[in-house]
Order: sequence, then C-alpha cells, then structure tokens
Amino acid sequence: MTQPKPLPADPIAEAHRQWKAHGWGGVADGMAAVTSVMRAQQILLARVDEVLRPLDLTFARYELLMLLLFSRRGSLPLSRIGSLLQVHPTSVTSAVDRLEARGQVRRQPHPTDRRAVLAEITDEGRATALAATTRLNESVFADPGLPENGVTELVDLLTDLRSRAGDF
Repeated sequence: MTQPKPLPADPIAEAHRQWKAHGWGGVADGMAAVTSVMRAQQILLARVDEVLRPLDLTFARYELLMLLLFSRRGSLPLSRIGSLLQVHPTSVTSAVDRLEARGQVRRQPHPTDRRAVLAEITDEGRATALAATTRLNESVFADPGLPENGVTELVDLLTDLRSRAGDF
C-alpha cells in the first residue's frame, strides 16, 4: 500500500488550537481525544485491511471466523454471534452469506431450537482464520505502532472508556 505523504503539521493539534481560539477551550481536549481515536482507528483499519485483502477477508468476517474457531463446538447461533460481536443481525447475515459462499462457514439447523440457525466453521474457514491470524500477528499485532508500555496504557484507557459507555 502506498502511504500518503505526511502532512507538514498535525491537523488535530491545529483543530485543538482553533477550538480554544473560538471559545471552546473547555472541550478542546475532549475533541482532540475523540478525533485522535477516530483517526487512529482509520490508520489501524487500513493496516489490517492490507493484510486481510489477499485472503479476501474484511476484519468483520475475520472476527466472525475467529469467534467460531474459539467456540467449543465450532458453531454458534447467528443471534449469539451478533451479540458477541456487537453488530446488527443484518451484518451477521451478510458476513455469514459471504463466508458461506467461499466455503468457510455453513449454516446448520439448531439441534434443539427450530427457530435458530447456527453458523459453523468449516475446515476451509479454520485454515483461512489461522492464516489470517498468522499474518495479522506478524504485520499488525506484534507492532501496533506504539511503544510497549503505551500498548498496555492504551488498552487500559480504552477499557475504561468502553466500560463507562456500558459496553460490558
């Protein structure tokens, strides 16, 4: 992936300065924090997408494969997948459709609940999930772009944010 030319100055720092200059100094730090997290998400997602693209995966489909891989039976009800991944049922259906078309997941009737459908990972899905994990571990997770102590600090801060938001 070709990296864009770096900007000569930090636009978020400039926005922070402008917030203060326009009388919003009391919330300037919060604006800079939110904007920084959103920009960091874009940067990390671009790195992840670059790694997953050759496997024809999105991060959402990768997460679904890993959730199934980690499940006790290799299968979960679609409604449970949506709950665990915190996504709308339509997103689960779309991801399962795509993975099923590639032979990585198959739908199965639930053994005890006729209203429910299970998504079950296939051998192809397991192989793809493991290959993607190897690539992500090497190219992204081993060096997310922060100093080692910064990773722990960031995870702790974001865990607090998610907890306060009622995420868990």
